[in-house]
Amino acid sequence: MPSEFALIERWFKRPTRHTVLGVGDDGALIRPSDGCELVVSTDMLVAGTHFFPETDAEDLGWKTLAVNVSDLAAMGAQPRWALLAAALPAATESWLERFARGFFACADAFDIDVVGGDTTKGPRNFCVTILGEVPRGCALLRSGAQSGDDIWVSGRPGRAALGLAQLQGRVVLDEPTAVDCLMALHRPQPRVALGLALRGLASAAIDVSDGLLADLGHVLSASGCAATLRLDGLPDSAIERECLLSGGDDYELVFAVPASRRSDVRALTDRLALPLTLIGAVEAGEAGSIRVMDAAGHPVEVGCRGFDHFL
Repeated sequence: MPSEFALIERWFKRPTRHTVLGVGDDGALIRPSDGCELVVSTDMLVAGTHFFPETDAEDLGWKTLAVNVSDLAAMGAQPRWALLAAALPAATESWLERFARGFFACADAFDIDVVGGDTTKGPRNFCVTILGEVPRGCALLRSGAQSGDDIWVSGRPGRAALGLAQLQGRVVLDEPTAVDCLMALHRPQPRVALGLALRGLASAAIDVSDGLLADLGHVLSASGCAATLRLDGLPDSAIERECLLSGGDDYELVFAVPASRRSDVRALTDRLALPLTLIGAVEAGEAGSIRVMDAAGHPVEVGCRGFDHFL
C-alpha cells in the first residue's frame, strides 16, 4: 500500500506555469499580477450528497475542479491556482489515476496550477480552494443589479438536473437527450470566457449551482430588487419544468445587464459561440422575490425553488 506522500507525489504533483513555489513545501508561494486583486473561493463535494458513490472517477475529477472554476467565472476572474483536500476510503491507485486524470484535464483546460492540498482516510469527499485574478475594482458582484436591468442566462439550463432525474428513474429520456444531459451533469463547462467578457458590462452575476430561481434570488436579495421572468417554451412535463427552474448543477451564468447594452450581450453569443438568452427583467419590489410568467403572460406556479443542503 503506497504512503500518503507517495500518492501525492505520483498523482498530484505536476509542473506549474505561474507559481513561485508549488507542491512540496508546507505552503505554496504565489505572486499576483500587477494591478490585480485575488479572488478566493472554496467548494466541497461529498459522496451521497453531491455525487453518487459509483460515479466515474475521471468525470468526478473534472467536476471537482470545474464547480470551483465556475465560481471564479461568476466573479469575472481568471483562474490561476487551486488546492485540493481529499478524504478517501482507500488508497486505490487505479481509482486515483482516473480521478487525477480528470482533475488535471480541467486544470489544463483553464490554465490552473495545482499548488497544494491534503489527503486523509475517511468517507469520500473533496474540497477545493481556488484562487484567481481580476483587475482591481473589476470583479463581478451579486449586489449591483438595478431596476430595469435585463436578466440573461448562458447555455441551456436544466440539462444537468434532467440527467440526474434520469439516473434517479424520475424521467425516461431518449438516448441522444440522455447522453447530452448526463454529459452536462458529469462534465460541466465553466463559463470563464463569458465571465471575463462581462467585466464592465454586467451589473451583477452568479453561477447556477443550486437552481436558476434560487441563485437568481441571491442576486436580487443582495441587490435589494425583485424580478419578473418571462420564459418561452416552458416544457409541459412537471419534472422537466422543475429541472429548468429549480434543478442545480448547471454551472451556467445568470447575470444582469442594463437594457441599453442589450446589443452588446447579443454580440457575445457569436463571439463566444455560446447561447445567451434574455429571460426577464429586474424591477422594484420585495428583495429576492421572483415572478415567473409563461410566453402568454400567465403566472407559473413554482414549488421548490432550488437545492438547500439542510432541507
